Amino acid sequence: MYKFERGTLKMNKYVKRGFCLVLAAGLIATSFAGCKKINYVTEGAIQAIHEIKDGSWLEAGDEGAATGDEDVSVLEKSFEPNTYGGIEFKSIEDVVNFYVDAYDYSKTLMAQYKDKDGKTQTFYKLLGEEDLQVDHILIDGSSNAVINNLVPGIVGNLYKPGLNGLVPSTNRDPALDTDEWDGNGESLQTSRLVPEDILDANVTDNGDGTITIQLQPKAVNMSIPGKDAQGHVFQSLGAIDSTVDKIEALSWSTGTTADNCKVNYKGGVATVTIDTKTKEIVKADYVMIAQVSVTHANIAVIKDKSASLDVTMKWSFPASDDYLMKSKGVTRA
Repeated sequence: MYKFERGTLKMNKYVKRGFCLVLAAGLIATSFAGCKKINYVTEGAIQAIHEIKDGSWLEAGDEGAATGDEDVSVLEKSFEPNTYGGIEFKSIEDVVNFYVDAYDYSKTLMAQYKDKDGKTQTFYKLLGEEDLQVDHILIDGSSNAVINNLVPGIVGNLYKPGLNGLVPSTNRDPALDTDEWDGNGESLQTSRLVPEDILDANVTDNGDGTITIQLQPKAVNMSIPGKDAQGHVFQSLGAIDSTVDKIEALSWSTGTTADNCKVNYKGGVATVTIDTKTKEIVKADYVMIAQVSVTHANIAVIKDKSASLDVTMKWSFPASDDYLMKSKGVTRA
């Protein structure tokens, strides 16, 4: 259906216009990985639009389900005061504070690794795998089966998984783990999570000296890592204006980039297993969910259209040896 060639993106013209519209939302999704191919793909997509001569386009398909704005718990079971793994938890505040202590302690633990050049490096002991998924793609509120199958593959090809410490870490090297990607911001070696960030929580006693804590942060629009409820738990996207503004052919029928581009974070959950004696995090799965929407978009022959998609980012700790090697050429020393 599609393939990359120098300077262009070949695809069936039947889906060109829809793809170019949803590209604006898709590029936001890929920027979770700091995509460096934005201009390359955008130029190809815009060229595809200009190749359309007959104005053909598949009419709206199945209507997409409306998403509610209410921020509700997605946990199967909410917190109940009790003693778990020998630790008394009287409130959600106690749960959050225990998680913060475990997070901070776990990020003091280091391990040695061999990098791709064979040099020994010291990184966080607990490094994680990450994965990005894109689905629920809508154009003007409607879905199209062809585009639904096409766009996730394009985004997947652009996305390059990283290797970092416990989220919202931006690096595996503690010295570079800051809330700015260039390493010049404030340190993320300790958690900034506070009880007021959490919508719901849960604790489970695993019966083996560990407990599993679940945390669902409150919804946030345009979250920034380390700066808000979602960014205190997940490695969120941050500002998207500069990413969207790289699409030179994109303009707005009304409003500004800030008005027309939204990233709503809601319903994500952190599931963290902790050794109660040491407070070391031994296993963790973070699932962040964000709905990306672009409205009032003009791209070449497309006028005043909207597109949206859902982004699911998953981080799993600890990373497997296979992932370490494949993602960054790293092995445990």
